[in-house]
Parts: sequence; structure tokens; C-alpha cells
Amino acid sequence: MCLGWLLVGLGAPARAQPQSCEDLWFARNEIYKAQGYCFRTRRGIAAFGNAGCVYDEVGDVPLSAAQRREIAAIQREERARGCPR
Repeated sequence: MCLGWLLVGLGAPARAQPQSCEDLWFARNEIYKAQGYCFRTRRGIAAFGNAGCVYDEVGDVPLSAAQRREIAAIQREERARGCPR
């Protein structure tokens, strides 16, 4: 994942926290793309394409527990910032 949410701490890698709703959207959807999600919106298709996609439903995308936590954290931040849905 190119954008991260890890906090800077002793011995922890420092990664830039997304700064905008666009960054948050991209970070969240980048996870889905990596796992084979087929985007439906123009925005998603324009950003990620659908080459090699496998899953038409978000709920069918096989995500690890860590990926689910990452997505949940991003969605919480999107809500806190009032990002468009």
C-alpha cells in the first residue's frame, strides 16, 4: 500500500498520513484493487482500471484481518472529515 496509517513510534516505520479526502479514498480503494475488486464507478475505473479484476461485490473480496482494520480506520477518518461518499 503506498499510503499508510502507521503512527510514528520507536522502531516503527514512518509513513505519510493521507492529507485529503482524495488521499483517503485512494488508500482505501487501493486495498480493494490489490485483492481483485472490479470497480463500478467512473472514478474507480479511471483510477484503478478493471484489468484482472475478479470480484464484483465488495463483500466477496478476500481481505485479511489487517486489511479490514486498515479499511475501517480509513472509513472512520473519512467520516470524521466529512468526505463525500
